[in-house]
Amino acid sequence: MRLVFAGTPAAAVPSLRALAAGPHEIALVITREDAPLGRKRVLTPSPVAAAAEELGLRARKTGRLDADATAEVAGIRPDLGVIVAYGALVREPLLSTPRHGWINLHFSLLPRWRGAAPVQHALIAGDRDLGASVFQLVPELDAGPVFAERVMPAGDLTAGAALGALAALGAELLAKTVDAIAAGTAVAAPQRGEPTFAPKLSLADGELSWSTDAAALLARIRGTTPEPGAHTTLDGARVKIVDAAVADDDGAPAPGRVVLAGRRVLVGAADGAIELRTVQPAGKSAMAAADWWRGLRRDDVVLGS
Repeated sequence: MRLVFAGTPAAAVPSLRALAAGPHEIALVITREDAPLGRKRVLTPSPVAAAAEELGLRARKTGRLDADATAEVAGIRPDLGVIVAYGALVREPLLSTPRHGWINLHFSLLPRWRGAAPVQHALIAGDRDLGASVFQLVPELDAGPVFAERVMPAGDLTAGAALGALAALGAELLAKTVDAIAAGTAVAAPQRGEPTFAPKLSLADGELSWSTDAAALLARIRGTTPEPGAHTTLDGARVKIVDAAVADDDGAPAPGRVVLAGRRVLVGAADGAIELRTVQPAGKSAMAAADWWRGLRRDDVVLGS
């Protein structure tokens, strides 16, 4: 088939590569415009744009799927549109432009966690299973019938690590679905169950409340790592929590209070303690929590202050 592919972040690159290695023609790649990155704010192509250039694929950089984008897609007469984390909605008439419409690789087990940040919300909620779904795009957000899905245990992964694993798993699932559509054997089933929603996270979603249970704190740390970043404050300055674990120690300190237990740095939660392993104080690089503790040169440390 003749395909148009829309995607932007690194999580979409395995899907683009899988399709490029298959029997179908990728006639056009649509991705977001170059964005300023780093301290020097250097304009940088999206990961999908960089991969498309490497693969020798024609690309259109745009943040709006407007009339001009629709006309360009119509001009290539695609059989199927494929979208993976592009960053904008596909609306009519573009939605109906490809002969088979559009399919979407989404990183959740639909209808759970429709929206922009499914992996992050699943981990914050403490879901034991994560997954990837390939579904037919419809006007309603992430509501179309599902062709295929795969389940993956959440384990102790952070959102970044989980998204990387799901991107690889989902790329294989997506390629097989495209092959099935081409062969006329693909069957999509309506979504079943009550939808939950996963809007884009803000910096506030990473703020830790030490009066919360330890398991919920760890779930939030995992779900907001690396972005927007789990964080707390000390003397009004932000401290990012990069890596942590639930501590099994008896006699945990009061919520938010930090103590040294042997070589481990513990902070009290509502029902126990969290072991801080790696932290990043404001304006500094990430460091071992024990090194951070020694550098404070004080015994009375309460986070969230």
